[in-house]
Amino acid sequence: MAHQFKNLVELLQHRAVYQGNKTAYVFLSDGEKAADTITYAQLEKRVRSAAARLQSSVGFGERVLLLYPPSLEYIVSFLGCLYAGVIPVPAYPPDSRNLARLQTIASDAETVVALSTKATILRMDVLAQMADMDYVLQHTGNERAGTCPRNLYRLNWLATDDAEKDASDQWVAPPGNEDAIAFLQYTSGSTSNPKGVVLTHRNLLHNCHLMERYLRCTPDSVGVSWLPPYHDMGLIGGILLPIYSGFTVTLMAPSSFLKKPFRWLQAISRSKNQGKVISGAPDFAYNLCVDKVTPAQVAELDLSHWHTAFSGAEPVRAATLYRFAAKFETAGFQERAFFPVYGLAEGTLLASAGVAGALPVIKQFDTRQLEKNQAIEHLRGDRAELSVLVGCGKALDGQRVEIVDPETRRKCGSNEIGEIWLSGPSIAQGYWNNPGETNRAFLSRMVEPSEGPFFRTGDLGFVQEGELFVTGRLKDLIIIRGRNHYPQDIELTVAAAHSTLRPGGGVALSVPVGAEERLVIVQEVERQHRGDFDRGQITDAIVQAVSFHHALQVHAVVLVKPSSVPKTSSGKLQRHLCRKQYLEGALKVLETGPTPVAAGASLV
Repeated sequence: MAHQFKNLVELLQHRAVYQGNKTAYVFLSDGEKAADTITYAQLEKRVRSAAARLQSSVGFGERVLLLYPPSLEYIVSFLGCLYAGVIPVPAYPPDSRNLARLQTIASDAETVVALSTKATILRMDVLAQMADMDYVLQHTGNERAGTCPRNLYRLNWLATDDAEKDASDQWVAPPGNEDAIAFLQYTSGSTSNPKGVVLTHRNLLHNCHLMERYLRCTPDSVGVSWLPPYHDMGLIGGILLPIYSGFTVTLMAPSSFLKKPFRWLQAISRSKNQGKVISGAPDFAYNLCVDKVTPAQVAELDLSHWHTAFSGAEPVRAATLYRFAAKFETAGFQERAFFPVYGLAEGTLLASAGVAGALPVIKQFDTRQLEKNQAIEHLRGDRAELSVLVGCGKALDGQRVEIVDPETRRKCGSNEIGEIWLSGPSIAQGYWNNPGETNRAFLSRMVEPSEGPFFRTGDLGFVQEGELFVTGRLKDLIIIRGRNHYPQDIELTVAAAHSTLRPGGGVALSVPVGAEERLVIVQEVERQHRGDFDRGQITDAIVQAVSFHHALQVHAVVLVKPSSVPKTSSGKLQRHLCRKQYLEGALKVLETGPTPVAAGASLV
């Protein structure tokens, strides 16, 4: 399939001709009831009409900002950009919290037009007025002032849901081949400012081909996705892959899932007579289902046809897999449905994967050896000295995964931890308008042996018997007294230390204290406990747990308000921003409880 079409335009045209009556997308407005359904033929016609209107107002190759709530309107506009020969730049719709990020994206991509709905544009007008007020306050010395992203408001804003007349017969097919830019995927900015990943039609077709093969997609498959449609997993895996393989996908907004996780599983259960389901999410979503879905709701589910439950985008934890499989076993869920994967936007999406239908590869390793960058499998021993890691599969056809020493650029030996480097047809073309970062990240070469170019992922891991194990982020690595510590391991320990602490709401940081790096814990308290908790008891529990499991002294514990730990728009912890807030005293510290621990105060 990857070699039959030169771009996604030809692919969708093929679906409209040969599967025109088949449902492409079903959108659940509230996460439960079908509010919008569209066939491949209807989709293609609407896309042509949207493209024709774009061609009358936007030049070929111009960048267009897409700011939609999750909806079929967003999908039509995204594909309409491809049909029009303009470059879509998907992003979250504007609110008061993400204006600065949108301004960065709009400026970096040099967008000329913003597409959205009438309601979103009206909201933008309100935000503009608020920003103008902040702009005035900023120049009168008021400390409450913010910044005014004025260039964002100067874009030509077009409401696509305003168009009633069909313009599909006015569309003109643009020039283009596999190497034409399809869209810019802006990274979530977990460790830096967002950068525009340049993805071509060749990148997308190749990666969709890999996903179709390894996830075992067929036209008879069924997709279910609540993932944000603005990021690689939700957009490419949840929206473009179904077009590539010709199957139907049910979509809902991320907020529908987050408010009621049962809706995701309910949508999968209701698809039981339609085919084998392919659906997945980051690790936190499976944990959320375990915590929030009631026994009575479990009894309503039939998950026996959930064929592939992929897990990626953040560390895949063995404990999560075990908990989820145990809770939903009575609903027919099988542990072998789990499909751990590794990927990232710069690799289009998927970089490594296992075998669909096989049990996940889960192994125990000597924790102290991992801290020395050595992966030594440990079959027996004290639990406190073991780290349980989940394999993320092997390199896919045509792709290479290498483990390289990030300092010397020499290929690591067997079972040695290093930076994960990738190459292959799915690797993006670089970062938009950023030659320095493109050269650094995408054009790296190994010294021994002399090979390249490779993309440097910034992730740490190792390969054992061909299986890739991801151990953490290079930039997030905590090094204290010469020992390596992965923050996500410490964060798991902290979250489990006390019942009032919020899972996924904690950050482990290292900060300079004198001549040493010291460990700081920033942790959210569950919303129901924020007004009634014993700070000293919680702090003691955290300090003792970290000391026992990681042989580390905690320099400071800061308990903060729910949902205040900074995260990216895709839900990833922004550890560097949290560290900055800690050092600047800008964290939203909970005031309730005895003896608050101030930033920088030593506990041990």
